[in-house]
Amino acid sequence: MAPGVVRVALRRTLRDVKYVDVVRPRRARGLVREVYRQVERDFGMLAPPVALHSAAPDVLAAAWLMLRESLVAGGTASRADKEVVAAAVSAANSCPYCVEVHGMALGSLGEPDAAAAIAAGDTGGIADRDTRELAAWAQGAGQLPADVPAGAAAEFTGVAVTFHYLNRVVSVFLGPSPLPDAVPASARAKAKAVLGFLLKPGTAPPPGGALGLLPAAPVAGPDWAPPGGSLAGAFSRAAAAFEAAGERSVPPRVRDLVRRELKAWDGKSPGLSRAWAEPPSAELPDGERAAGRLALLTAKAPYQVTPADVAAFGPERTDDRGLLELVSWASHAAALELGGRLPVRPRREDPPRRGGR
Repeated sequence: MAPGVVRVALRRTLRDVKYVDVVRPRRARGLVREVYRQVERDFGMLAPPVALHSAAPDVLAAAWLMLRESLVAGGTASRADKEVVAAAVSAANSCPYCVEVHGMALGSLGEPDAAAAIAAGDTGGIADRDTRELAAWAQGAGQLPADVPAGAAAEFTGVAVTFHYLNRVVSVFLGPSPLPDAVPASARAKAKAVLGFLLKPGTAPPPGGALGLLPAAPVAGPDWAPPGGSLAGAFSRAAAAFEAAGERSVPPRVRDLVRRELKAWDGKSPGLSRAWAEPPSAELPDGERAAGRLALLTAKAPYQVTPADVAAFGPERTDDRGLLELVSWASHAAALELGGRLPVRPRREDPPRRGGR
């Protein structure tokens, strides 16, 4: 867990969140307060990628549920291997903020070379074969290592889905780095090393500890999650919360358009042109076109979202919650689609051989 002075400093980075006002910890009440307390206890700090959801408390809880139960909680896979997946997915999604954060975490766990290779876009240059295969799998370019246990495979998939989600909301609402702009380029490498050391993950909390934040969902968990387990419970509850958010803040025609576009998408960057993000006038009326554009950009190329895109959506929302729910819904829809395509063929249920990682 981060020392108190570091946690206070990191709380100040909540001011860097764009477009929405984040509930400050001292003003948090109800579900927001409960989530904040769990995040600081189990993750070690109130991370801006989680706190930025505070305008929509149930969506905040859903984002934390996915992150805690896949990456943070103890399980079959090691935290280092899960950080490999988090960093590799973030690199594939062009999310430098998340690559930096989870590269620091990976380096603090004894894998600085793997973190550097992932950040450089060179997963093929990772020396350890199993780590190299895991990173390639996370980016949709291969199979899991042959002897990955079923429990670890499910955890890796959960991490991948979570970061396909988080990368998108982070790209919209945060800048390219967790370090303040005031840190000069000459000092950034040292600052990252110090921060990575201070934020090194501690003892993993037990799984299932966040499930009580949201009610049980009427639908089963995803196919890749063991039935009845904490992953199934977390992701089914989160999916219900995101769907409810979409029903509140995303017009039905926009939801249909995004789902249809995601089904036909190959998952690759659509390129610099944004013509694909202009909804056909025959499909969306003028009053929904800004929402459609923002939702499509968020789902397929969140790094292309501009202040003008957010401002154009302004007349279609009444408060921060509407914007947050649209972006969260589109991000979750993309995460489900891309995560569901990952090949998972676990061979056995025995413990992972890399017990020290």
